[in-house]
Amino acid sequence: MTTPSNGLEAAGNGDPLRVTRAAAVMLDGLGRVTGWSPEAEELLGYEAQEVLGHSIDTLSAQPYGEDAAAARWWQQPQLPECHHSGTFRHRSGRLLPMAAVCRRLPDTVAGPAVLLLLADAADFLDWQMRQAMLHGITTQSPVALTIYGPDLRVAWANAAARLELPGPFTHYLGRTEDELYPGSQVLSAQYPSTVTQLMSRVLDSGQTVVGLQYRGRPPSDPSRDHVWSLSYYRLQDPEGRPLGVCEESVDVTDLHHAQQRLALLNEASVLIGSTLDLGRTVQELAEILVPRVADFTAVDLLGDVLSGREPDARAAGRTDAMRRVVHRSVREDLPEAVVTPGQTVVYPEGSPQWQCLADGHPILHAVVEPSSPWLLQDPVRGALARELGIHSHLVVPLRARGITMGVATLMRWRTPEPFAAEDLLLVEELAARAAVCIDNARRYTREHQSALTLQRSLLPHELPAHAAVEAAYRYLPADTEAGVGGDWFDVLPLACARVGLVVGDVVGHGIHATATMGRLRTAVHTLADLDLPPDELLSHLDDLVGRLAQEAEAAYPGQVEGVVGASCLYGIYDPVIRRATFARAGHPPPALAHLDKVVEFPEIPAGPPLGIGGLPFESAEFDIPEGSVLALYTDGLVTASDGDPDTGLERLTFALAHPDRPLEEICDTMERALLPDRPPDDVAFLVARPRPLPGEDVVSWDLAFEPAAVGQARKLTDARLAQWELEDLSFSVELIVSELVTNAIRHARGPIGLRLIRSSNRLICAVSDHSSTSPHLRRAQVVEEGGRGLFLVAQFALRWGTRYAGDGKIIWAELPLPGPETGRGRSAGGPDLDAFVASLP
Repeated sequence: MTTPSNGLEAAGNGDPLRVTRAAAVMLDGLGRVTGWSPEAEELLGYEAQEVLGHSIDTLSAQPYGEDAAAARWWQQPQLPECHHSGTFRHRSGRLLPMAAVCRRLPDTVAGPAVLLLLADAADFLDWQMRQAMLHGITTQSPVALTIYGPDLRVAWANAAARLELPGPFTHYLGRTEDELYPGSQVLSAQYPSTVTQLMSRVLDSGQTVVGLQYRGRPPSDPSRDHVWSLSYYRLQDPEGRPLGVCEESVDVTDLHHAQQRLALLNEASVLIGSTLDLGRTVQELAEILVPRVADFTAVDLLGDVLSGREPDARAAGRTDAMRRVVHRSVREDLPEAVVTPGQTVVYPEGSPQWQCLADGHPILHAVVEPSSPWLLQDPVRGALARELGIHSHLVVPLRARGITMGVATLMRWRTPEPFAAEDLLLVEELAARAAVCIDNARRYTREHQSALTLQRSLLPHELPAHAAVEAAYRYLPADTEAGVGGDWFDVLPLACARVGLVVGDVVGHGIHATATMGRLRTAVHTLADLDLPPDELLSHLDDLVGRLAQEAEAAYPGQVEGVVGASCLYGIYDPVIRRATFARAGHPPPALAHLDKVVEFPEIPAGPPLGIGGLPFESAEFDIPEGSVLALYTDGLVTASDGDPDTGLERLTFALAHPDRPLEEICDTMERALLPDRPPDDVAFLVARPRPLPGEDVVSWDLAFEPAAVGQARKLTDARLAQWELEDLSFSVELIVSELVTNAIRHARGPIGLRLIRSSNRLICAVSDHSSTSPHLRRAQVVEEGGRGLFLVAQFALRWGTRYAGDGKIIWAELPLPGPETGRGRSAGGPDLDAFVASLP
């Protein structure tokens, strides 16, 4: 039996029935063996002398069921020659399937002669298969094969390769790969930039290259890029001498595009919706589409969506209800744009955008006809389409939860290929993902706006004007998924021309934090009206926060974030003594900027956050030099930039330098120096310039603890009002001073003090004593001789109250200073005297 050859041999040399390889047997006209080759001896095991003169029938093993005539085919050789199969018996007795061919030879002297060529059937079948494979590779294989000679020029190509080479193949013989595909590009970075260089490496080293990605334009399709997967291996003779390089090429353009689309979808799943900002989400969609899918894209959304409302189903088809959110082009000058972002965009009835918005289905125009009715109705867009050569148009709806929120328009004019069905599927998938993110952003916008509206309604809209302090502030809500927080601030007018300054922060974000902030701010107002010192006020606030946390946990177990962790800084500035008293609960200390030295942070004992309970709060008192500035802030200010409080405090020190600047300018500097564009947490800060009262606007007297002091107090008051040119207030002020001093002598302990304070718009009367008893306002009966003192004070004063000191209390009353419209006989802001006296019992 012959041994099958390795590799693909040449057609002639590999044929097992070729004379030089086959077992040759000569037969006469009667089928007797007249010749026996060495190959026959090797194949069948018989030596020549054993078979010469014998009939070939003695060697044949007729298969069961075959008739004798058919089995003796060698006696009837036909032309042209054809292959036969039969079974012969080896000398050892085993049966050998054979392939055979008969050839009639010219008659000899002895008569007719036949040449019988035999070969092992398995070898012959293997050769036939290899021949069929070679034929298929040459004529039928979809894999393009090109052979380059030792000079790396085209020597041969199969039918698949010639499909890319139109015209006679002889035109391409002797040309290099780079000449056939000019401007092509190897997409794999680890290989040389040109295929010719790569083949040279393969020819020299014999190293095989598999799966090389290659982009170019074939001669058969010079207007469109194709992508091939190339493999190279060296061809060599039996001695190993290189004969050339074989190139196997498969056009994987569609596969490459599919992979690109899949990669684009994966990238979009990460990029689109990275934030809950609606405008940013739409911008991310446009960045994905241009330039990889379209040359221009525009995204238009309904106005309801942009304002966070649920889209109105009646808006279907109303393109005048849409606004341009973003557009993007391969050109920076945006030649395709008709409107600018933020403007209302109008499409004519019957346009693709109108239809898409009306029925929610995409519209694909692979070819844009300038004579289309919808372009004729829109001359501006029609002119742009003709000028730029826009040839393909695609409009897809942005739908989520069954509601169309807008449309995305895509156009091609620089890319030669029109939009195809594959592009439509890709864009629909991208639009569906973007629509869900847009709807999430819309819902977040609605909730964020609601929380922000609630928070702003709970914060002061304008800081009250106060003679003792000039103030400015900033509140910057965080633009985060968690929503707004619970930062707040306030400037509170207090008794005796003093002013309260407060900044607080509720830990957490959202509606609950905002609502808690409102409750705490209200509580601070109420407690401040009681004139509590800062440490006591924080103690009461701490109790309130603890109760709020218990109520929230009881109402929503494990569902609502507790308010424990709220922080607060509260201080009182007294413009008379020019000192401030501060206490803090888990909050950063204030910053004090001086005119003549560096910014300092007063040492104020750090109390625990509100709601912890069980620990006392302590206050600290310090002087406020004239011209200095106080800054109160939440921790979001000093941690916003890089999270390092020390760095934030250094920047705050820089921002507060030169406190003689306008407060609004200082606030702007703080915002620029400490805050990024999108602060991660809410930020609130209050900048105040305390203003001391001039000495001539404050006067104090010590009075004897005896009834005669009442008359003395009236005389001193009348003289001071005359000096201040406030005679119009004499009656009201003398009455108030008289009643307050009388009450102190009758119901308190001495010594007694009287103080008058003149501010920019108020006159304050304050009487101090050394008793802790609290007066109460009541209406006296007709038969009662007393009980009308505080009632009279309340009638003539704008407001009055009691504040407690360490050694007693102070009862004070405020009256407005007379304005241009105030006349004699009527106390400014008080009741008509005649009518009031007539109403007394």
